Amino acid sequence: MICCVRDKRRFSGSEYLHHPGVTLLEVDFLNASIPSMQISDIDAAYYLIHSMSTSKSDFEALEKTAVDNFIRLVKNCGIKQVIYLGGLTNNQKLSKHLSSRKNVEELLVASGMNVTVLRAGIIVGSGSASFEIIRDLVEKLPIMITPKWLNTPHQPVAVRNVLECLIGVLGNEQTYSQSFDIGSPDVLSYRQMLLTFAQVRGLKRVIWTVPVMTPRLSSYWLYFVTSTSYNLAVSLVDSMKTEVVASETRLLQMLNIRPIPYKEALELAFRKIETHDVISSWKDSLVSGRYDASLFSRMDVPKEGCFIDRREFLISGEIEHVLSNIWSIGGETGWYYADWLWHIRGFLDKLFGGVGLRRGRTNPTNISVGDTLDFWRVLDADRQSRRLLLFAEMKLPGEAWLEFLITEKKDQTVLIQTATFRPRGLSGRLYWYSVVPFHHLIFGGMGLRIISKRNPS
Repeated sequence: MICCVRDKRRFSGSEYLHHPGVTLLEVDFLNASIPSMQISDIDAAYYLIHSMSTSKSDFEALEKTAVDNFIRLVKNCGIKQVIYLGGLTNNQKLSKHLSSRKNVEELLVASGMNVTVLRAGIIVGSGSASFEIIRDLVEKLPIMITPKWLNTPHQPVAVRNVLECLIGVLGNEQTYSQSFDIGSPDVLSYRQMLLTFAQVRGLKRVIWTVPVMTPRLSSYWLYFVTSTSYNLAVSLVDSMKTEVVASETRLLQMLNIRPIPYKEALELAFRKIETHDVISSWKDSLVSGRYDASLFSRMDVPKEGCFIDRREFLISGEIEHVLSNIWSIGGETGWYYADWLWHIRGFLDKLFGGVGLRRGRTNPTNISVGDTLDFWRVLDADRQSRRLLLFAEMKLPGEAWLEFLITEKKDQTVLIQTATFRPRGLSGRLYWYSVVPFHHLIFGGMGLRIISKRNPS
């Protein structure tokens, strides 16, 4: 088995990292000059690449680049089947996002390979962008004044059904060179989906739709209320105006799969959330932040030309408790001290087009390289060496790092907490001096709480 990843450091399947039957191939399909690679004896390949979170003006070109590179990689390796998960494109008038999905499908089919196409609408499952946006809206807003596209019909599908279909068509010659729509038994408006979500969560919600909210206003509404990026909000609003309903669901019958109703799909998703069994989230994708894959070139924290706030805290209690506190930082736990200041900073960041604090974190206690922690990105999370390194993705006139390191010093165990800022021009220097007065309060209080707090909340 070959698993293609953009960066091996972000591969979360650690149990497969050294498995003799699994080969990791590091390749960026969005790189227009992707080098030629020799692979052979491939029976089937899944094509699951999606560029919806990039800007509306360029994701179509990026998706074409990705699929062209994919075809070049696999076409001459004896492949028997390509399985593609696309979007429901039965409406004559398609959004740019759905039009791009259809274009990818056509390019794959035109390649001459046996392509099995699965078309789906909103995928209901913990970690998916659509699910998290619906969750944000329902759980944060008791009253919603919404645009008229909330009445657009849509046919969602449970992530469990999607996985069953992806597995069921693998090597199934009946599905070669075929296209299938997949969906739940329910055709619902977005308004109905929100209200059903509220019912599952035991919340009372009131929704009013108005005809005057423009696509731009709708995008800003999603951006400020939910954890989505503005680019993703624009693409979602564009797609939400289009009716997305399956024309047939014969694959489910062919594979003897029970279609899961929308309400049940929500309940299954929350079981995953409550047991912290969410393997991945769209928010951890690099495109949800300000930087691309070059983010990991910042692993080495600079010293020259930087402002540095370095603090040491003597650890008198158990080291494991302190490590647990560090590994629980952000998200619902917060930043241990003066959280209201962190929230103000997050609001200001969101106001100026940044990511804010709304991404939270995927798991409350586990951290992997590449994960998001509010408006930070994890560059290093090595519990054995007792080091956590974060890189700032908030709007800044420069670059910022925050490092936690537990080490031995003069026969004592200390927590070294270091904030590093590399300014960009005069504005960067002015920014640093403007926040210096808050550092003693925020960083000093945070370090003391980390070494003393017994049970992360």
